[in-house]
Amino acid sequence: MSAQTGNGKKAVVLLSGGLDSATVLAIARAQGYELYALSFSYGQRHIWELEAAARVAESIGVAGHRTAKIDLRVFGGSALTDDIAVPKGRAVDEMSHGIPVTYVPARNTIFLSFALAWAEVLGSSDIFIGVNALDYSGYPDCRPEFIQAYEIMANLATKAGVEGRQLLKIHTPLIALSKADIIAKGLELGVDYALTSSCYDPSATGEPCGQCDSCLLRQKGFKENGINDPLRYPKN
Repeated sequence: MSAQTGNGKKAVVLLSGGLDSATVLAIARAQGYELYALSFSYGQRHIWELEAAARVAESIGVAGHRTAKIDLRVFGGSALTDDIAVPKGRAVDEMSHGIPVTYVPARNTIFLSFALAWAEVLGSSDIFIGVNALDYSGYPDCRPEFIQAYEIMANLATKAGVEGRQLLKIHTPLIALSKADIIAKGLELGVDYALTSSCYDPSATGEPCGQCDSCLLRQKGFKENGINDPLRYPKN
């Protein structure tokens, strides 16, 4: 993988393989960071996204890409890690009320903690994450106040922070953008969305279901940009 550098700084970028994280990786590249992508095999139903993460990392160019293996299935409690049906065919209004069953308990707290550890080892003070407060506004770990609180904690948590070698900044460039805005930004930066995977319940070979919340929001975002989603969906 070829790394593109500009400002001489390293950044850890959380990379799921989905549309949002691919866009964030491209944004970090555009800002001149040396990229270190971090993905997770956490027992998710949509494990296919890790194949997409590898493709995206290769396409955009990173200095390193690691996949941490943890198993959140031991706790369950989510349609992504437990024997709970993924909601299908919901209207956008339905998605915006309450916390959906696709919420994985404390996932972003866990992921950011891994990113913080790698950032300290790398000598990096920058972490990028693709949280969004508009889509799934009920997700507690996608809110600006959560990110702000975590950043404060992170700067108290590491040896590098205590010694003054690290002043951690958590970058959330998508937090106030609509899905359509995110896609437009990614296209401007040359993201190949055909490489990504957003579906919460894909087939065994990675084809999206086309009806889960993530698929529907993705398709809506492309439609609002006046273009077709490059992924192939089943005919309904």
